[in-house]
Amino acid sequence: MVLKTFGWSFAITALGLAFAAWQWGWEAFGVVLILSILEISLSFDNAVVNAGILKKMNAFWQKIFLTVGILIAVFGMRLVFPVAIVAISAKVGPIEAIELALDQPEQYEALVTDAHPAIAAFGGMFLLMIFLDFIFEEREHKWLAWLERPLAKLGKVDMLSVCIALIALLVSAMTFAVHAHTSTGAQDKSATVLLAGVAGLITYLIVGGLSSYFEDKLEEEEEREHEEEEKAKAAGKPVSAVGLAGKAAFFLFLYLEVLDASFSFDGVIGAFAITNHIFWMALGLGIGAMYVRSLTVYLVRQGTLDDYVYLEHGAHYAIGALAVILLVTIQHEISEIITGLIGVVLIAASFWSSVRRNKRLEPEGSTVDA
Repeated sequence: MVLKTFGWSFAITALGLAFAAWQWGWEAFGVVLILSILEISLSFDNAVVNAGILKKMNAFWQKIFLTVGILIAVFGMRLVFPVAIVAISAKVGPIEAIELALDQPEQYEALVTDAHPAIAAFGGMFLLMIFLDFIFEEREHKWLAWLERPLAKLGKVDMLSVCIALIALLVSAMTFAVHAHTSTGAQDKSATVLLAGVAGLITYLIVGGLSSYFEDKLEEEEEREHEEEEKAKAAGKPVSAVGLAGKAAFFLFLYLEVLDASFSFDGVIGAFAITNHIFWMALGLGIGAMYVRSLTVYLVRQGTLDDYVYLEHGAHYAIGALAVILLVTIQHEISEIITGLIGVVLIAASFWSSVRRNKRLEPEGSTVDA
C-alpha cells in the first residue's frame, strides 16, 4: 500500500536529486533536498485538510488529483508563480522575468520580496476563511470542547466569518500603513494589501460556494436516484448521476487546487531564504509537493481521518495559525522554522488526543483500528 501510493514520489525524488547533482553539482543536490523537506514540513496540514475533501471523490478524481493536480502544483505554483510575480512587479514579459531570475538573482528576489505583502494578504485571507468556517460549524467530535462549543453557537450568526476576516484584513492594512508612514523610505502599500485580501476572500467565496453547491446537488440527486431505484427495482432503469458527479468533483478539484496554491505561498516565499535559483526552487518544492499529494491519497485510502477524528481539527488550527502568520508577515518577518513547527506541533497534539480517545473507547467495544 505504501509503495503503491508513494511510488511516484520516491521515483521523482531519486530522479530529481540525481538530475540536480548531475546538472549543477552537489551544492544543488543539498539545496534541493533541504527545500523538499521544507515543503513537506510546511504542508503536512495541507495534506490532512485535502484528505477531508478528497475522500468525497471517486478513484478517478483521486488519480486526476495525483497527476494533473501535481502538474499544476509543481509547474503552476512552484515555477510559474514566482516568475509571474516578477513579471507583474517589474512590468516585463515572462521570458525577461526568467532571464532576470537566472542572470540577476538578487534583483529577482528583491522583486518577489516587494510583492510579498499582496501575496500574504491574498493567501492569509483565503486560509483564514477556511479556519473560521471550520470552527464556527457544529461538529459531532470536538477536540478543544471548551473553545469549540461556544464558537459553534456563535457560528449561527450569518456571515460572521466574513466579518471577522474583513476586520483582520483592515487591521493588517492599517498597521502596515502606519508602519510605512513612520519608517523612512518605506512604501505605503496598504491599498494593495486591501485589494489582494479582498481578492483572496472573493476567491474563497466563489470556489468554495460552487464546490458546496454542486456537492449538495449531488447528494440530492443520489437520494432521488435511490428512491426511484427502490420504486422500480425490477423493471426501471437507474437514473444516471455521472454528469452531475463530474461537475461536483470538478469544482471540488478546483477548490483543492486553490487551497494548495494558498498553502504554497509560505513555501515559495520561504524558499528564497535558501536559494535564488528558480529551477532548484521548483525542483525542491516540487518533490515536496509530490509527497504532500501522495500523503493526501494515503490518508484517504487508509481511512485515517475516520480513525483519528481530531486530526482534521489539528490541521485546521494549523491553517488558522498559518493565516495569522501570513497576515503578520505583511509587516514583520517570521522564520519558516516557526511556521513549520507550529503546524507539526498542532497536528501531533491532535493525533495524540485521537489515540487517547480510541484507547478510552476500547473497553466499551468501540475500538478503532490503528
